[in-house]
Amino acid sequence: MSVDFVACQSILELSARHPRVDRALIDAQSLHQLVMSGFYGWVPERTPGARAQMHILHTQRVDLRSERMTVVVQSRVTPDWSELPGAALCEKPEVTMVNHRLKEGQRYRFRAVVNPTRASCRHLPKDFEGPRVRKRLADTSPHYAREWFIRRLQPAGTVRPPEDNAIPLIGADADHEQLEVRILPKLYNIKGHPGMRIGRAEVRGELTVTDPAAFARTLSTGLGRAKSYGCGLLLIKPAR
Repeated sequence: MSVDFVACQSILELSARHPRVDRALIDAQSLHQLVMSGFYGWVPERTPGARAQMHILHTQRVDLRSERMTVVVQSRVTPDWSELPGAALCEKPEVTMVNHRLKEGQRYRFRAVVNPTRASCRHLPKDFEGPRVRKRLADTSPHYAREWFIRRLQPAGTVRPPEDNAIPLIGADADHEQLEVRILPKLYNIKGHPGMRIGRAEVRGELTVTDPAAFARTLSTGLGRAKSYGCGLLLIKPAR
């Protein structure tokens, strides 16, 4: 069985000297708004879940020496970047179609920036006597980030225990020892949620497709949380 994955991919080369991009370096909400500015008109304004409906995911990389920010945006619809200020662009936006025919056993090199979280009560005082409501907190130690990703892998013929049913599997497996994990600086959501910090980890390695439909779903809708803020996009290319 094969499954086609088709999406639109944009590469934005932005100048960190421009005030709008400079704000996006500091505030994750500003970068989210910059990305969403390319998709006006596809859904009614202020529609709840607009990003998810359009399957918009992005990831960014910053080179402080050259004062450039590279943003990769993936979507199920075609964006219009003409509203971006010309002075904010180092190069004309590159917009292409990504088309993968996914089959079991195919191997892909991958890169993903994820937001590893766990449910915890550690935000409560030790002497707290009320209901212990668990809060989802970021945990970006290299060990936990690796374990977080491994729990979402899907070896061929996987049968999950009932307690793991809430964790979507990605439709692919990997050699755990070959996974490369790097902790990235936290992002801050100053404009939308002051005090909010978004922990991030970059994971690289090689994936082998075990469930093409599940893998296509992961590529399309992303992995984990904080997708509005540059986490969850799984970038792949065929392994050689």
